[in-house]
Amino acid sequence: MKMIRAFALVAASITLAGAALAAKPEETIRAALESVIPDIKISQIQPSPIKGIYEVMAGTQIMYVTGDGRYFVGERIVDLKTREDLTEPRLAAARKRLIDGVGEDQMIVFGPADAKHTVTVFTDIDCGYCRKLHGQIADYNKEGIRVRYLFFPRAGKDSPAYDEAVSVWCAGDVSAQRTAMTDAKAGKPVEAKTCTNPVDAHMALGAELGLRGTPAILTESGDLIPGYVEPKRLAAQLNSTAKN
Repeated sequence: MKMIRAFALVAASITLAGAALAAKPEETIRAALESVIPDIKISQIQPSPIKGIYEVMAGTQIMYVTGDGRYFVGERIVDLKTREDLTEPRLAAARKRLIDGVGEDQMIVFGPADAKHTVTVFTDIDCGYCRKLHGQIADYNKEGIRVRYLFFPRAGKDSPAYDEAVSVWCAGDVSAQRTAMTDAKAGKPVEAKTCTNPVDAHMALGAELGLRGTPAILTESGDLIPGYVEPKRLAAQLNSTAKN
């Protein structure tokens, strides 16, 4: 009986080893990461440009892991010969997917629909550079840039900036919202109002994108431009990107 049990244990070990060897790298990597980060939400695992290393996407976060699931390599791959960041296009595509999932009926938009460029700006009403950007909104429009606002009050939900964002959204129709936004950005009082609003959803989206400050400008292709950029320079940047 002891001999039979020994053979059974050996057979089980061989079976388990064979199953481990047969597992696809994607399955091995997923299991390894979930054992370390139980709440990780992996959306995609695929081979990276480097043999034996896989790209793991979780939301808009990217990491690189060896095919055996043992080693975490990093968060960026850069071709040192060409100095090209090979990770950024993948991140841009992920950002674009998230922003494209937000309807313009959930944004406050300044500029014509047929503008040459459209950018999406996460804004905090009390942020100095956000106010500077909005103070030049007519200049952005003249440069062919349409601006779509999402709210990202950095102080959080229990803050005056959050309440102001809700009041701006709840000001009335589209025209009233634009007027309230302009007044709030100029430091003028806006009538306190509440209603069903997308401010929490905007904040959650900003957090998913890993935003750390405002204004945060996202281009149509999903490129992230942190901070204020004056109208002519932003137009030049967008024109150059479109050309390339």
